[in-house]
Formats: sequence, C-alpha cells, structure tokens
Amino acid sequence: MSTQPKVLVTRKTPPPAIELLTGRVLLDYNSDDRRMAPDELARRAADCDGLIAIGDKITDALLDAAPKLRVVANNSVGYDNLDLAAMTRHGVMGTHTPGVLTDTTADLAFALMMGAARRLGEADRYVRGGHFKVWSVDLLLGVDIHHATLGLLGFGRIGRGMARRATGFDMRVIYFDEQRASPEVEKEYGVECVSKEDVFRQADFLSIHVPLMPSTRHLVGAPELAMMKRTAILVNSSRGPVVHEAALAEALKNGVIAGAGLDVFEFEPNVDPILMELPNVFMAPHIGSATRATRTAMAMLAVENCLAALDGKTPPNLLNRDVLAARR
Repeated sequence: MSTQPKVLVTRKTPPPAIELLTGRVLLDYNSDDRRMAPDELARRAADCDGLIAIGDKITDALLDAAPKLRVVANNSVGYDNLDLAAMTRHGVMGTHTPGVLTDTTADLAFALMMGAARRLGEADRYVRGGHFKVWSVDLLLGVDIHHATLGLLGFGRIGRGMARRATGFDMRVIYFDEQRASPEVEKEYGVECVSKEDVFRQADFLSIHVPLMPSTRHLVGAPELAMMKRTAILVNSSRGPVVHEAALAEALKNGVIAGAGLDVFEFEPNVDPILMELPNVFMAPHIGSATRATRTAMAMLAVENCLAALDGKTPPNLLNRDVLAARR
C-alpha cells in the first residue's frame, strides 16, 4: 500500500501545477472544466489528505465526510468559499494565493474603469452593428480619467496597485480602509485617507477592493450609491455580493450614478436582468486574474501550499493559524 498522501484537484488546472504534484502524491484530478456537485466532491474527498479547491464550498458537512483531510489549498486570493471556523475545528489548514495576482487584477480593474469611462462596450457594439457610417463630434462622448478623483474602498495589495496606476493619469487618489496605512505608505502611493462617506461623496471613480465577509456584504447599497456624484462610475473587481446588485441596477437605470465597470456579480454566473439591458455598464465574466502567467502562478502557489502542509510544514499562505495550536 502506498504511503503517499492523496490529493484531489477539483477542477481543470494549468499543466505545470499538475506536473508538480505528479509522483509526489496519489492524484485524483477532475480535469473537466466543471464544478463538482457537493455529493461528488464529498465522495471523492472522503479518503484524501489534501484538496486543491477551485471555487468549491468547503463546509462542515464536507469536512465530516473527509476525516483524513489535512489541508484545503484554495486556488484564489478570495476565500469566502471556505468555512475557516469549521476547518479549524476539524484540524484542517486553509490556504489561499495572494500576491501573485495583484498586478493582473489591478490591470483588469483599471481596464474596467477606462472601458466604462470611455464607453468602450457601447463603441464596440456600435461598430459591430454596422452603425458607424460617419464621424460625429458628439458620438459616444465619455468622461476623462486623467486628473479625476479615484476613490478606493480597501487599500490592500490590489487597491495599492490601482493607486500606482492612477499616478500615471495624474489622478487624485483617496481611500478608506478599516486599517489605515502608515504615513510612509500613504506618501509612497500618493494617497489620502478619508472617511468612508467621503470616498462615496468625492470619487469620480469608485473602485472596490475588499474581501467578502459578513461586514462587507452589501457594503455598497442604495444609501451609499445615493451619496455618489451623478457623474460617478463604480468599479467592482472584488466579490459580487459586496455590492447590492439590484440597488446598483436601479441606480444606473435612474441616473443616480453614471456608469459601472463590473467583473463580479452578486449571484454569478447570473446577472441582474436590468444590468444586462443597460448600455452604461461595462462587464466581464470574473476574469480579474485571467492571464496565462498569473493563473499558472496561482495554481503553482496552491500546490506549494498543499505540499508544505502535507510535509508537516506551515504553508506560506495559511489563513487559519489557530489550527496549528489545535493540531498540536
């Protein structure tokens, strides 16, 4: 009988990550590009020591069904799919993949902002629809990004990446974060910390960079949208439920704010039907980290986290450090 630990990779993953696992573990690889149903996931995880999760919900019930499990390596920087309290009770380490996707996601967030500001989705549809017959002085007029005010909700890695990019456009950058950055960091990034309300009131572009947790669910709803300038544009590349999507749809429909650039949605892959019909929404299908290099780096980091845990080491990106005491 093999003494190698068994690892389940729950979804199609870049080949270099699978190669890193091959020969080091007994591998169960769901190479299909589909998310397993909870019963299939529980059945296949039942005798596993490690699990590399790609969007899968890690629940108390799943952990009960997998008594040998020692680590769940989440292939994402976000980890709202992990019940960390339950994992700690079961003695299971949880990890994620921060850092390697910072610049790629900041690139996408900035692209959403630019696309919404310059009405690029509308422009693309206009040309493809055969409507471009003659140039016009007022055709698809947008708004300037340069010298505008960028407001950041959250000033972690990706928020700071947005601030760095904004300097190239001579933007004023303000931010709110529950944990204020040091004066040295604020000076380095050229940002000003203001109240949450002032971020909403002053921003020409409001970009969201907070994790999804109970305190941030519907952080942006109808009252917050009503504080914003009628000319403002909202950008969300964090997690969909941070924004009350129905409230956003109504605000965009009724001119409470001017536009939005969205990579994430509250009930994805479903999108509010009103948003689908509005021309002033620039949308992408949750592709913030979607470059070959970054998705490969994320997968490799998830594998490294998993292997470290199975080797008896502390994974570099451990989320529930309390589990170390529980495992002693």
